Amino acid sequence: MHSDTRTLLRSGIGIFSTGVIAALLTLTVFGGVGHHGPHTDAGWLSLMLAMGCLPTGLMTLVLAIAKVFGDRSR
Repeated sequence: MHSDTRTLLRSGIGIFSTGVIAALLTLTVFGGVGHHGPHTDAGWLSLMLAMGCLPTGLMTLVLAIAKVFGDRSR
C-alpha cells in the first residue's frame, strides 16, 4: 500500500468517525432530537458537525477504498 493511500484511509476513517461520534452525542448526551431539531445549543452544534463530517468522510473512504483496489491491480 502506498503512503498516499494510507493517508487517505486515515483521513477518511478519522473524519467519518468524528461524524458518527457527533451524531451519537446529539442523540444521547445533548438532549436528543425532537420534531423541530435538537433540544440544546450543543445538540445543534453537534448535529452540524455530524452533517458536515459524515458525507465528507464517506466520500473520502470510498476514494481510499477505490485507490486500494487500484493499487492492488497494478
